[in-house]
Amino acid sequence: MKIIALIAALTLPASATNIIFMMADDLGYMDVGFNNPESFYDTPHLNKLATQSMRFTSGYAACPVCSPTRSSILTGQYPARTRNTNFFGAPNEFMEIPADYQATKDGKFGKHADRPVHPAPYVGRLDAAHTTLAEALKTHGYATMHAGKWHLGPKGSWPEDHGFDINIGGTERGGPYGGKKYFSPYANPNLPDGPKGEHLPDRLASEVSKFITQHGDQPFFVYLPFYSVHTPLMAPQELVEKYDNKRKELGLKAAFAPEPPRKNRTIQEHAVYAGMVEAMDSAVGKVMKALDDNGIADDTIVIFFSDNGGLSTSEGSPTSNLPYRAGKGWMYEGGIREPLIVRWPKTVKGGSVCETPVISTDFYPTLLEACGLDPLPEQHKDGVSFVNLLKDPQAEHQRAPLFWHYPHWGNQGGIPSSAIRDGNWKLVEYYWKKDVELFDLSSDPGEQHNLAAKNPEKVTALKAKLDEFRNDTKALAPTPNPKAKKNFNKW
Repeated sequence: MKIIALIAALTLPASATNIIFMMADDLGYMDVGFNNPESFYDTPHLNKLATQSMRFTSGYAACPVCSPTRSSILTGQYPARTRNTNFFGAPNEFMEIPADYQATKDGKFGKHADRPVHPAPYVGRLDAAHTTLAEALKTHGYATMHAGKWHLGPKGSWPEDHGFDINIGGTERGGPYGGKKYFSPYANPNLPDGPKGEHLPDRLASEVSKFITQHGDQPFFVYLPFYSVHTPLMAPQELVEKYDNKRKELGLKAAFAPEPPRKNRTIQEHAVYAGMVEAMDSAVGKVMKALDDNGIADDTIVIFFSDNGGLSTSEGSPTSNLPYRAGKGWMYEGGIREPLIVRWPKTVKGGSVCETPVISTDFYPTLLEACGLDPLPEQHKDGVSFVNLLKDPQAEHQRAPLFWHYPHWGNQGGIPSSAIRDGNWKLVEYYWKKDVELFDLSSDPGEQHNLAAKNPEKVTALKAKLDEFRNDTKALAPTPNPKAKKNFNKW
């Protein structure tokens, strides 16, 4: 083992670069102060980090729900290609639909029994055949740590099975659902309970800080996907009281607008959610302090991102993504456009802004290049390095259009669909009922004006590219349901 480690170390550049990849869960683009100075939520540590980073105004998740985006980050491939198209644990038909279709006790079919189309099946684990980003870095002598939410498969497909030396808190769960949830005792098999009342994001930040201190003389990759701010909606009482008072002082009240079949929150004023955002922000601050205390901040790339848009149409609808439309589970910008900042002291100009679109598949090749390591094109085949943008946000950036494929009924109200963004044009194609939608994001970022009827040639061209993408990835599509409920009108 020592010989292997020595050989790996010899492949590293003379001055190896550390990586800390922090990712929020269900945090919207407009939830952070560096994107939205008028945000109801206080994010001082993230705002400070943004002043030292490049901010991307068009950073996208590869899916409007969590597991697929997480898969895309670690594999460099679109969820359509890996078949990881839905959040793991969702009702799944990864099999041929039986001729005598019946709802089963385990819910595999029951949830969609009355809908016009069956959602496509999906693979509910990260395939072991992939060389994950963690495995690629580990090959070059990096110490690797996962801390937080995994949600990429059952036991046997946990972080330690995909290249992470240490796994703190990662299981198949999509949220902190054991014990007292966001507070100790956690009842998490990969997270020993702390003192009674200990808060989960703070604990995760403490574990990462300890890891940083212990590995300061070795290059490391820390993947810190917070459970925050996913449901259940819980926050420290003092923060809830702070935002209750703030809401009253500002005279704010909840407000919603139609987004059939749901209602979409149009104002930020949810005190518990606000407390969750601030608590996570404090955890980010603790991690950054650990880098400073160990004198390695200048040798570390720090990324902050979110796995999908803010939750605005379901499960308490705690946030608003306006001016972006809808939120988590939807193919609109509110569901896929994410807060993204990248801090790389020796290369990135602090406070710079990049408007060129990038997507979560791109992190894999970007980080390899930034660390001076060879690419793995057969693995991260859907990702394109954006190191050139980090050096110059105005640089020409050659990549194919961005694609999304979510052939499922979203828990938050979304319809099975695929989408493409090519330049400022965005086309959304649905697998049931709704007509194709075409938006010009340069003039209509809120996607209020469907231009499809006025631009038939553009629709045809974008649909052709979308078809090419689906053919290339062998994307699975929904199928007609012969036993659908007549006059189904939930959507």
